[in-house]
Amino acid sequence: MGNYLGHDVAKLGFGMMRLPSLESGEIDIRQVEDMVDMFMREGFNYFDTAYGYLGGKSESVVGQAVVQRYPREQFLLATKMPPWELKAPADLQRVFDTQLQRTGAGYFDYYMLHALGKSNIEICDKAGAWAFLCEQKAKGLARHIGCSFHDTADVLDALLTAHPELEFVQLQINYADWEDEGVQARLCYETVRKHGKSVIVMEPVKGGSLATFTGKPLEILQAVRPNASAASWAIRYAASLDGVVTVLSGMSALDQMRDNCATVKNFEPITGDETKTLREAFKLLSEIPTTPCTECKYCTEKCPANIPIPSIIEANNTRLTYNHTNKGSYAFITRGKGKASDCIACGVCESRCPQHIRIIELLKTCAEVFE
Repeated sequence: MGNYLGHDVAKLGFGMMRLPSLESGEIDIRQVEDMVDMFMREGFNYFDTAYGYLGGKSESVVGQAVVQRYPREQFLLATKMPPWELKAPADLQRVFDTQLQRTGAGYFDYYMLHALGKSNIEICDKAGAWAFLCEQKAKGLARHIGCSFHDTADVLDALLTAHPELEFVQLQINYADWEDEGVQARLCYETVRKHGKSVIVMEPVKGGSLATFTGKPLEILQAVRPNASAASWAIRYAASLDGVVTVLSGMSALDQMRDNCATVKNFEPITGDETKTLREAFKLLSEIPTTPCTECKYCTEKCPANIPIPSIIEANNTRLTYNHTNKGSYAFITRGKGKASDCIACGVCESRCPQHIRIIELLKTCAEVFE
């Protein structure tokens, strides 16, 4: 696969965003430690966190479960600077110092600006974030600098043209999003490689969705590899791409850790025939009936409860397609906005919907499922 940044890094990374929790809602630190131990024991060592994950607790958990229990030279640690915290240039140092304190890591192997896109690149410009990253690299506090990215390929192309100092980009890549017009996984991947940068893959299993579907799509995969999990297909698809530093999996249980480790430890690049099999399975998944929302957002313009209706419909469509209820994603899209249960059944949304969707009843269902 050539010589590129991260070519010698194990191709499975531990994403510390979907960690196991106790009934109290607190993170199950003992299980996290067991997962970390299994991960390290199987020959993997890349951990990915961020300033805002788990309400700011993720970095501290990394400090407790990894940094305090293993010699620093035995693992690689990545974290992210949140643009939404950058109200003034001084916030860069404040956040960075907080991250060093939370983790106790001393330095970060991979450091990035978090979730860049057209809406927040200018914030980074005004705060002087690019120069700050270069300064930390020069000091040895950020060994490699880059960004995670959520936008279109043309925005990414302009970003990498303006900032050739970035060494890598973290992208959402999976076979379901490869040709998706919104995510533009293939186009973004090709843009990064065109600029000669490395790729870190996030969401290879699409938030868990590509691990949970059943029925005919799963049967198609099992006919080819009877003992392979659906998740293993998704991991292998992403890890087979050229120029990939590592593939992050947000594991939340020991059995997920065990399956992913086995997949990558005994790695077999995905073949052309297997890619055709995946496309066949995905075609069946995409044909499962869902709510025909076009995301025109007419329904939200006059909503008195400020409910992000199209985003909630999308979350429900994902549930229907992949047999996967992602309450974490629902919590994220409704953060600071109305929930489905806040609907007062005024009917304004339905009167404005060009698709004539029965939004009120749908929101009742979503409240029951996600809340």
